Amino acid sequence: MNRRALLTLAAAGLALPPFARAAEPAKGRLIRLSAVPSAHVKPRDVTIWLPPGYDASDDSYPVLYMHDGQNLFEAATANFGEWGVDEHLERLIAGGQVRAPIVVGVWNTDLRLREYIPADLLAALPDDMRGEVQALYGGPALSDGYVRFLTEELKPLIDGRFRTRTGPADTTISGSSMGGLISMYAVMKRPDVFSAAACLSTHWPLKVQGLEAGPQLDAWRGRLVAAWTGVIERGLPKPGAHRFYFDRGDETLDSFYAEFQTEVNAAFRRTGYGPDRFTSLVFPGAQHNEASWNSRLDVPLQFLLNPTHSPA
Repeated sequence: MNRRALLTLAAAGLALPPFARAAEPAKGRLIRLSAVPSAHVKPRDVTIWLPPGYDASDDSYPVLYMHDGQNLFEAATANFGEWGVDEHLERLIAGGQVRAPIVVGVWNTDLRLREYIPADLLAALPDDMRGEVQALYGGPALSDGYVRFLTEELKPLIDGRFRTRTGPADTTISGSSMGGLISMYAVMKRPDVFSAAACLSTHWPLKVQGLEAGPQLDAWRGRLVAAWTGVIERGLPKPGAHRFYFDRGDETLDSFYAEFQTEVNAAFRRTGYGPDRFTSLVFPGAQHNEASWNSRLDVPLQFLLNPTHSPA
């Protein structure tokens, strides 16, 4: 049916034929690996999303690793709502706005806080603060073991079973809240594996109970910021091959983050990270929850998977 005929039908208030409606984006598919074992951390499920066209091609794909994997794809497994990663990517891929990736959703465990808090940061805290955080989190940091699991066990498993592009330029990582901390830390510890991190609503304060605005919050923040900026400036890879994205809202838990994020931004810039390698955004009205992360997910996905950063 030609364009004039379609316009005539529309003007008459008649339904357009099915083939004239906008096509739905092609779908990817999910695979779940149950209780993936590790010598470094507790076993956990891993959900892999294969992009549209994967099964019909021989192409290899970049890989995006994401934390809190049970919250990424399916409402049935998400306790607080899902991110809708697959729906976002299907639409962005169809529009040519991102490179089509394989996404590896790494589920958390009951040791999430200890696995996601950077061990180098905990070691840099004054003794009294370290003791308080360890008591709150249930023990010493397990993040170095978690990074070893990702890089030494899970990545070889994914690369062996799926058609991946294995180099650091094609390997990125993302998470929210404590998942933002471990995403940054993974690039700092293994810049030979990961080239970029997207960190949403990064939980810089480590705690919020008892930190109402006032002298107590100011004292905690001042000492913690000093530890954070030191760890970041010592641990960042040299600027050039790596990229970092941070964002935050200004409601609920995110309302605690502004001054922390400002100091972290300054630390990145002192280390030589310019606007082409470092982005920090604020989303007014956004809260600290999956619905807010879902609502702005296009932005970090385009940062990580921008076609202009595709290797030759």
